[in-house]
Amino acid sequence: MTNIRFQAIEDVLNRQAKFPQLPKEKISDFFGENVFNPKVMREYLPEEAYIGVMAAMQEGKRIDRKIADQVASSMKDWAASKGATHYTHWFQPLTGATAEKHDAFFTPLEGGGAIEKFDGTLLAQQEPDASSFPNGGLRNTFEARGYTAWDPSSPAFVIGRTLCIPTIFISYTGEALDYKMPLIKALHAVDDAATEVCQYFDKNVTKINTTLGWEQEYFLVDKALYNARPDLCLTGRALLGHAPAKGQQLDDHYFGSISDRATAFMRDFEIEALKLGIPVTTRHNEVAPNQFECAPVFEEANLANDHNVLLMDIMEKVAINHDFRVLLHEKPFSGLNGSGKHNNWSLSTNTGVNLLKPGKNPKSNLQFLTFLVNTIAAINDNADILRASIASAGNDHRLGANEAPPAIISVFLGSQLTSFLDDLEKSIKAGRMTPEDKTELKLNIGKIPQILLDNTDRNRTSPFAFTGNKFEFRAPGSATNCASPMIALNVIVAKQLQIFKKEVDKRIKGGDKKDEAILKELQKLIKTSKKIRFEGNGYGDEWVKEAEKRGLSNLKDTPRALDVMVDKKVQKLFAEQGVFTEQEMNARHEIELENYVMKLQIEARVLGDMVRNHVIPSAIKYQNELIQNVQGLKDVLGATAGKKAAATQLDFIERISNHINEMNQLVAKMIDERRKANKMDHPRDMAFAYCDKVKPYFDLIKYQSDKLELTVDDQAWPFPKLREILFTR
Repeated sequence: MTNIRFQAIEDVLNRQAKFPQLPKEKISDFFGENVFNPKVMREYLPEEAYIGVMAAMQEGKRIDRKIADQVASSMKDWAASKGATHYTHWFQPLTGATAEKHDAFFTPLEGGGAIEKFDGTLLAQQEPDASSFPNGGLRNTFEARGYTAWDPSSPAFVIGRTLCIPTIFISYTGEALDYKMPLIKALHAVDDAATEVCQYFDKNVTKINTTLGWEQEYFLVDKALYNARPDLCLTGRALLGHAPAKGQQLDDHYFGSISDRATAFMRDFEIEALKLGIPVTTRHNEVAPNQFECAPVFEEANLANDHNVLLMDIMEKVAINHDFRVLLHEKPFSGLNGSGKHNNWSLSTNTGVNLLKPGKNPKSNLQFLTFLVNTIAAINDNADILRASIASAGNDHRLGANEAPPAIISVFLGSQLTSFLDDLEKSIKAGRMTPEDKTELKLNIGKIPQILLDNTDRNRTSPFAFTGNKFEFRAPGSATNCASPMIALNVIVAKQLQIFKKEVDKRIKGGDKKDEAILKELQKLIKTSKKIRFEGNGYGDEWVKEAEKRGLSNLKDTPRALDVMVDKKVQKLFAEQGVFTEQEMNARHEIELENYVMKLQIEARVLGDMVRNHVIPSAIKYQNELIQNVQGLKDVLGATAGKKAAATQLDFIERISNHINEMNQLVAKMIDERRKANKMDHPRDMAFAYCDKVKPYFDLIKYQSDKLELTVDDQAWPFPKLREILFTR
């Protein structure tokens, strides 16, 4: 029987790049052609319906039944012109994947005929069987009813022959069971709070949009090698495997020439993405071998999030057509760069102003400072909430490792902007400001654009870095739904802006002029949030010690990070912002814990299987060959001479035995701890048991297996090695 490992390598070597048939027209000619966007709506919808939908998209106004019927009919006609025969409510349950149930437009008639039917009721709401989706105790299994409801702010699209309608997903009693609904609520909260603050500077501002630009990192692995590795198939990461002699230490893959196979895949998925209105513009090699990144231009956060989860699905489907598999795990290979999903976040007004970009005069720069400093203050007071929003079993491996920020949340501003804030903190006097004080401050504030122009560097080790006109949240992992960190960030910023508005208004009532009141409140926030600002190397051990002195949390694992979700103050914050009720927060805490446990449970079971059913038998088989060799030498040379001649073989035999015995004992102990954890009733207790008692065995077992990999005959090793996965082309 042919070794599956070598058959897989042979398959890879026989691959040829499958270059897609590229459209002859420019990208601008086919961009968004499969989206029911405003341009298409204007063509298909009656004037009344078009105005109603645009009001819903831009202002959040409700769509009445008559208009919904008109939209549904037009949407069906447009989708049918694209070849669609079915429709689905496309939603984002708390599984980490998207979900859809397809229904045909087809409706039979009496007498044997049929028509295509789709009305406003079917567009607006559906009732999928929701019993198997995570609910955190919000419902019993026999209470399966859940509803999907149309989100008009995110346009429908056609994939294949199916019309996909973005929707929220809620329980029968109205609790959110998805990512989209709380994200929309969080965006509404920050819109209200930021608009109120903007009124200090411009009365024409009536709406604030959150913008999001994500950067998606991923690995590509040939499907034959992927299929020959149970750990990659079932967990998304290599649980075993000695690091190859060459990894990423030469930095030769980063921004290097993209291989033909990878380029062909990228072109194919980019074409599909662009047709769906996803504005991907960037592609490049990342730091680790076979690691890549793509990124779009900025979009409104709800739409950007939809586009990201849609893109991940497209990438996985297109990859199979190119004999690849996409790895979206945060740390597929130990010792190599992990994969993140940087969330570039900002706020923009309906008047076209980016609130995190300095302007051309002191007034606009004071507005910029207001939102910059309040964001820093929000992170300072709620760092643990932000940490919890990106906590996962996969991201625990990434945070603090190669090319990833630490689990300690801090803010990077750059030396010159930091110096400016320090000066601002000291320059404002406690009493009333004189005209000279105001003039001097205005002159200094007016210099901000020049400061940022010279301060173009960025800190890759910071989890939350200001990069000129936005904040880059670098801690989210590659498999994360962007909605999770976006919900947390927008909620805490909304709360901080509300506090700021209240305090400034107090100062104004007390006799301060508006600008003076704003500056004094900013000065206070600069002082109180100073501990969260860090300009140094976030990868260094010195920062861990310094962060501890500052009182900053270092929540290295998911169960501990998630505890903040059941903190009463945190639950009150989310409830006040209208995003989560206490019950919903408790449910999500339970869901996240259960997800963590299940992922570690799967990893533990796969690891045990790989070791006992593959690694140990292969090692014993090779050991038997060595024993036969030793016996043969003794038979030919005599016992004494034969033993001397077989010294190396005997050493190998002993080493193999030691590794096998140690590894088998470790697996037995891991299984025992897993069984104990599985008997626990509470998800939190189980999560901590898996984290503290089961997970530590993973690396210990891997160490023994990796030593065997270096000892056992290469021909006998059962799995593709990491050098083959990462470098076989």
